[in-house]
Amino acid sequence: MSLITANLHRATGAITTLSNGRHTWTSDVPKTHGSLDAAPDPHDLLDSALAACTVLTLELYARRKGDWANSRFSCAVERVSETRGEDGQVHYRLRREVSADGPLTEDQKIKLLEIANKCPIHRLMAGQIEVDTAISAAD
Repeated sequence: MSLITANLHRATGAITTLSNGRHTWTSDVPKTHGSLDAAPDPHDLLDSALAACTVLTLELYARRKGDWANSRFSCAVERVSETRGEDGQVHYRLRREVSADGPLTEDQKIKLLEIANKCPIHRLMAGQIEVDTAISAAD
Protein backbone atom coordinates (compact mmCIF):
# COMPACT_ATOMS: atom_id res chain seq x y z
CA MET A 1 0.00 0.00 0.00
CA SER A 2 0.97 3.58 -0.50
CA LEU A 3 1.70 6.17 2.16
CA ILE A 4 1.18 9.82 1.21
CA THR A 5 2.48 12.51 3.58
CA ALA A 6 1.38 16.14 3.55
CA ASN A 7 3.23 19.03 5.19
CA LEU A 8 1.71 22.51 5.32
CA HIS A 9 3.99 25.55 4.90
CA ARG A 10 2.27 28.57 6.48
CA ALA A 11 5.06 30.96 5.50
CA THR A 12 3.92 30.59 1.87
CA GLY A 13 0.18 30.86 2.51
CA ALA A 14 -1.11 27.32 2.65
CA ILE A 15 1.11 25.57 0.16
CA THR A 16 1.35 21.91 1.10
CA THR A 17 4.11 19.55 0.04
CA LEU A 18 2.95 16.00 -0.65
CA SER A 19 5.14 12.95 -1.05
CA ASN A 20 4.78 9.23 -1.59
CA GLY A 21 8.46 8.63 -0.83
CA ARG A 22 9.39 8.53 -4.53
CA HIS A 23 7.82 11.75 -5.84
CA THR A 24 6.99 15.16 -4.42
CA TRP A 25 4.22 17.52 -5.53
CA THR A 26 2.28 20.43 -4.06
CA SER A 27 -1.24 21.57 -3.38
CA ASP A 28 -2.68 24.91 -2.34
CA VAL A 29 -6.01 26.64 -1.86
CA PRO A 30 -7.39 29.62 -3.81
CA LYS A 31 -6.55 33.20 -2.85
CA THR A 32 -10.10 33.56 -1.52
CA HIS A 33 -9.09 31.09 1.20
CA GLY A 34 -5.99 33.06 2.18
CA SER A 35 -3.24 31.48 0.15
CA LEU A 36 -1.40 32.16 -3.09
CA ASP A 37 -3.26 29.74 -5.43
CA ALA A 38 0.21 28.51 -6.41
CA ALA A 39 -0.72 24.85 -7.00
CA PRO A 40 -3.81 22.72 -7.67
CA ASP A 41 -6.29 22.53 -4.83
CA PRO A 42 -7.17 19.14 -3.33
CA HIS A 43 -10.32 18.84 -5.47
CA ASP A 44 -8.20 19.34 -8.59
CA LEU A 45 -5.83 16.62 -7.40
CA LEU A 46 -8.73 14.21 -6.89
CA ASP A 47 -10.23 15.01 -10.30
CA SER A 48 -6.83 14.75 -11.98
CA ALA A 49 -6.34 11.26 -10.51
CA LEU A 50 -9.40 10.14 -12.49
CA ALA A 51 -8.17 11.80 -15.70
CA ALA A 52 -4.66 10.36 -15.38
CA CYS A 53 -5.84 6.87 -14.48
CA THR A 54 -8.28 6.87 -17.41
CA VAL A 55 -5.67 7.64 -20.08
CA LEU A 56 -3.11 5.32 -18.48
CA THR A 57 -5.64 2.47 -18.36
CA LEU A 58 -6.51 3.02 -22.03
CA GLU A 59 -2.85 3.19 -23.01
CA LEU A 60 -1.99 -0.02 -21.17
CA TYR A 61 -4.96 -1.78 -22.77
CA ALA A 62 -3.96 -0.55 -26.23
CA ARG A 63 -0.37 -1.74 -25.73
CA ARG A 64 -1.48 -5.16 -24.48
CA LYS A 65 -4.11 -5.76 -27.16
CA GLY A 66 -2.51 -3.88 -30.04
CA ASP A 67 -5.76 -1.96 -30.57
CA TRP A 68 -5.45 1.70 -31.44
CA ALA A 69 -1.67 1.25 -31.47
CA ASN A 70 -1.08 4.62 -33.09
CA SER A 71 -3.75 6.53 -31.17
CA ARG A 72 -3.10 8.88 -28.34
CA PHE A 73 -5.73 9.19 -25.64
CA SER A 74 -6.82 12.23 -23.70
CA CYS A 75 -9.35 12.78 -20.98
CA ALA A 76 -11.10 15.86 -19.64
CA VAL A 77 -12.74 15.75 -16.22
CA GLU A 78 -15.13 18.50 -15.20
CA ARG A 79 -16.47 18.98 -11.69
CA VAL A 80 -20.20 19.40 -12.29
CA SER A 81 -21.44 19.77 -8.74
CA GLU A 82 -20.73 19.20 -5.09
CA THR A 83 -23.79 19.26 -2.86
CA ARG A 84 -24.80 17.97 0.52
CA GLY A 85 -27.92 15.83 0.66
CA GLU A 86 -30.53 15.79 3.40
CA ASP A 87 -28.73 12.73 4.77
CA GLY A 88 -25.62 14.91 5.32
CA GLN A 89 -23.63 13.01 2.71
CA VAL A 90 -21.66 14.92 0.10
CA HIS A 91 -22.66 14.19 -3.48
CA TYR A 92 -19.78 14.86 -5.87
CA ARG A 93 -20.55 14.71 -9.58
CA LEU A 94 -17.93 14.62 -12.33
CA ARG A 95 -18.23 14.54 -16.11
CA ARG A 96 -15.48 12.72 -17.98
CA GLU A 97 -14.84 12.91 -21.73
CA VAL A 98 -12.38 10.51 -23.31
CA SER A 99 -10.88 11.13 -26.74
CA ALA A 100 -8.64 9.26 -29.15
CA ASP A 101 -6.81 11.22 -31.83
CA GLY A 102 -7.88 8.89 -34.64
CA PRO A 103 -11.18 7.83 -36.18
CA LEU A 104 -13.11 5.21 -34.22
CA THR A 105 -15.76 2.72 -35.25
CA GLU A 106 -18.87 2.37 -33.07
CA ASP A 107 -17.51 -0.93 -31.73
CA GLN A 108 -14.23 0.77 -30.79
CA LYS A 109 -16.11 3.60 -29.03
CA ILE A 110 -18.06 1.04 -27.00
CA LYS A 111 -14.85 -0.80 -26.08
CA LEU A 112 -13.09 2.47 -25.22
CA LEU A 113 -15.91 3.38 -22.83
CA GLU A 114 -15.87 -0.11 -21.30
CA ILE A 115 -12.12 0.07 -20.67
CA ALA A 116 -12.31 3.66 -19.33
CA ASN A 117 -14.92 2.52 -16.82
CA LYS A 118 -12.52 -0.20 -15.63
CA CYS A 119 -9.94 2.39 -14.62
CA PRO A 120 -9.05 1.66 -10.97
CA ILE A 121 -9.70 5.24 -9.84
CA HIS A 122 -13.11 5.26 -11.55
CA ARG A 123 -14.02 2.02 -9.79
CA LEU A 124 -12.78 3.39 -6.48
CA MET A 125 -14.73 6.65 -6.88
CA ALA A 126 -17.89 4.81 -7.95
CA GLY A 127 -17.64 2.50 -4.95
CA GLN A 128 -17.72 3.16 -1.26
CA ILE A 129 -14.74 4.77 0.42
CA GLU A 130 -14.07 4.53 4.14
CA VAL A 131 -11.56 6.77 5.89
CA ASP A 132 -10.34 5.87 9.38
CA THR A 133 -8.73 8.89 11.07
CA ALA A 134 -6.43 8.93 14.10
CA ILE A 135 -4.80 11.93 15.76
CA SER A 136 -1.36 12.01 17.33
CA ALA A 137 0.21 14.98 19.07
CA ALA A 138 3.65 15.72 20.41
CA ASP A 139 3.60 15.34 24.19
